[in-house]
Amino acid sequence: MILAIACIGLLALAASLWRRKWIDAALVAVAAVALVLLCGEIALPVQPPATLAIDARKPPHSLDGVGALRLKGDGLRAAQWDDLPARPLAWDDAGKGGIELDFPRQISLGRMFVLTVRRPAHTQARLQLVAENGWVLSEAHGDGDLTVQWLPSVAERMVLRARLFGADRSLIVEGPVPFSVSEAEPLRVQGRFGAPSFDLRALDSLLANSNALLDWQITLGKSLTRSETPAEALGDPNLLLVDAAWFEHAAPAQRSAMLAQVERGASLLILGENAADPGAWSRVLELDLKPQPDNATEGAPLAMSVAPFNPVERGPWHKAGSLLWTREWHAGRIGWLGAANWHHYAISDPMPLALWWQSTLDALGVTRPQAVEWLDPQEMPLPGQRLEACARGVKGSAVFPSLHQTLAWQRRPDRIDASCVAVWPAKPGWLDIESPDSGAKTAIYVYSEREWPQWQAAQRRAATARYAARTPVATRGRPGALPRWPFAIVFALAMLALWWRERR
Repeated sequence: MILAIACIGLLALAASLWRRKWIDAALVAVAAVALVLLCGEIALPVQPPATLAIDARKPPHSLDGVGALRLKGDGLRAAQWDDLPARPLAWDDAGKGGIELDFPRQISLGRMFVLTVRRPAHTQARLQLVAENGWVLSEAHGDGDLTVQWLPSVAERMVLRARLFGADRSLIVEGPVPFSVSEAEPLRVQGRFGAPSFDLRALDSLLANSNALLDWQITLGKSLTRSETPAEALGDPNLLLVDAAWFEHAAPAQRSAMLAQVERGASLLILGENAADPGAWSRVLELDLKPQPDNATEGAPLAMSVAPFNPVERGPWHKAGSLLWTREWHAGRIGWLGAANWHHYAISDPMPLALWWQSTLDALGVTRPQAVEWLDPQEMPLPGQRLEACARGVKGSAVFPSLHQTLAWQRRPDRIDASCVAVWPAKPGWLDIESPDSGAKTAIYVYSEREWPQWQAAQRRAATARYAARTPVATRGRPGALPRWPFAIVFALAMLALWWRERR
């Protein structure tokens, strides 16, 4: 089109010059040039975007007019990066190494507290978990990640300390390890057994000592049953316990009623020690049982005797732990425990036996529903830095007594089924949070800026890497173009002038 306009313009210009109409020729030239510029596109030179150097001590609050960022060191915290729009980041990742701590902020009484320090491999170190009075509770040494564990005996808030020593026994870093121990909701257990045994007696004692609510029935003879009823209404049980003998001899209606409870979300654990009819299990539960060698044992540190019949992994059944096989059953789960004679450890190793049973129930997926679930902060809370407190099942408002603030819970799309509020803690220590409308409360520990500097650096590097991934490649700006409306006006005026001169 531009070539056609140019040809027509040149012919009109030549005609005006041949007729010696110099003004008309000038107007034709102006109109032709304006029309060419109107139909074409003239790119303007691209101005390079402004680059801002990030200072971690004074992070920017806005990036207006900034096209790219430059950073040295570990970077900013996740909350600070979340406040900034995505920009290409040139990052000199000078910070390396560091450590990261992994531990639960809340546990139930009777649960083992586990602290893991993640660190570079190929370097020897020693990790200590120390009580408030300086007593060493647990210790581990080796290269790479180190893990210590300890079983709390009371339900309270605790601030233990962790010490990390190098190969030369010099102290690398020391800092607080805060967590809360709370009373656990009692486990609601319904047990039906076809024959008494020492294993059942040991399990009954173990569950009773954990304050579980037990609805227990053991068949002692053809018409004789020993029952144990809970001190309060059982309601819907969390765990259904049966031995293989009861299931094999139960009436179809009894089996159907128990499986209906599993369909609604309960967990069923079958003690396979006295199984005798593999065909029944295949017909009802698609469980393929195979004979096991005599006197076989499995597991560590507790070597458990293997039951006479145990499943093979086939169809819906999968191995979920030592001598434990599980399958889904609608909204619930069914497990087969192929261990026997664990009562031998009730006297010699009671604590390892309790932990073994706890791990077995965890692998089965036994849960105790809670009305409110508090979520751990995603990064270390620090004074003067934004802290997000999130929970599931809360409603109404959140109260922070020490800050004299009351905030409404807000839903967060990036936190499934959770609500959050944001505050700025004023000082280190425990920060109490109350949700009066939900009848729940908790506390978050706020660290000092001087505590765990290597962990803070590792978190900043991880947050900076996530921000850099939002715009991994610097986008090239699109060249601008000259505005076209002035050329349209010039073309129109030139054509009007030619028309006026022609009519004159």
